[in-house]
Amino acid sequence: MKPNLIIFTNGYEGTWPSIEYGAWIAQNMRTSLTLVGVVESNDAEHPVEEIFSQAVSLFQENQIDYSLELEKGPAEAVIIQKSDRDAGQMQIFGPFGRPPIRRIMVGNSFRHLMAAVKAPILYVPVMRMPIKKVLICMGGLGYTITAEHLGLRVAQMAGAAVTLLTVVPPISLDYPEARKIRDNWKDLANTDTLTGRSLREGIENAQKTGQEARVIVRHGNIVEQILAEAKRESYDLICMGSQYSAHGLRQLYTPNVTADVAETSQCPILTARYMQPEQGQPEHFGRAT
Repeated sequence: MKPNLIIFTNGYEGTWPSIEYGAWIAQNMRTSLTLVGVVESNDAEHPVEEIFSQAVSLFQENQIDYSLELEKGPAEAVIIQKSDRDAGQMQIFGPFGRPPIRRIMVGNSFRHLMAAVKAPILYVPVMRMPIKKVLICMGGLGYTITAEHLGLRVAQMAGAAVTLLTVVPPISLDYPEARKIRDNWKDLANTDTLTGRSLREGIENAQKTGQEARVIVRHGNIVEQILAEAKRESYDLICMGSQYSAHGLRQLYTPNVTADVAETSQCPILTARYMQPEQGQPEHFGRAT
C-alpha cells in the first residue's frame, strides 16, 4: 500500500511532536506512513538514529504500517524533492532546530516550504493532544476548500469541536460586495456574499460529517485577529488555505498570512492548496468522509 503520510525528521528533538502527530493520523485514518530521516552535516548534534529508534517503537506499539528512509542533505531540500513526486501525500514536519542567525539570513523553513511544496502540509511545533478544538480559517475563496475538508476530517476523527473563522479586514474600496461585507460583517454568514456563502457551505459540510460548527467573524488585521482568536480559545489545530492555490486572490488574502500565523502560533498548523482531484483518483485527504 502506498503511504499517504510522509514525516520528516533531522534528528532534532523538536521534530518528535510531528512524529507522534503523524502516527495518530495514520492510526485513525488506517493508512500507512513513511518516516524520512534526513542526515545533515550536523548529525552528531542530534543523531537521526536515536529518534528513528523511538519512532519505530511508537509505530509498532500502535500497529502502524510504516516504512523508513534515509536521505542526505538539508531537510528543506529533501522535503521539496519528495513532494515533487506525489502532491497527494501529506508532508508532516516540525521545527528543524535552525539557529537564529540562519533564520535571519535565509528565512523560516515553513515559509520557504509552503511556497515550494504543493502537497498538504502539517506543521507541528508542539504536541497538542487530545484534539478538542479545531479552528478552520475561511477566506470566502476557493483556495480554502481543501484545508477546510482536511480540518473537518481531523476534527471528525478526534471528536473535536469545530469553529469556522473569517476575518473582515478594513475595506477602503467602495463597490457593492465590499459595502455588503463592511455593513454586515457581524452577521456575515447570512449575507449573499462570497464570504457568506463560504461560511454557510462550511456549516453544511460539517453537518454532513455529523459535526456542529460555530461561526466567528472578526474585524481587523487578518494575522492579528487569527492569533487573537487562537489565543482566546486555545485551539489544538488551526487549518488555513494557501495563497499559492490556483484560486488565490492576493489582494484579499496576503501572501504571508498563513506563514505569519505558523511562525507565531503555538499549535499545529494544517495548510493545503486547493487541488482538483484527477479523474479516478481517490481523495485521500481532500474530502471529509
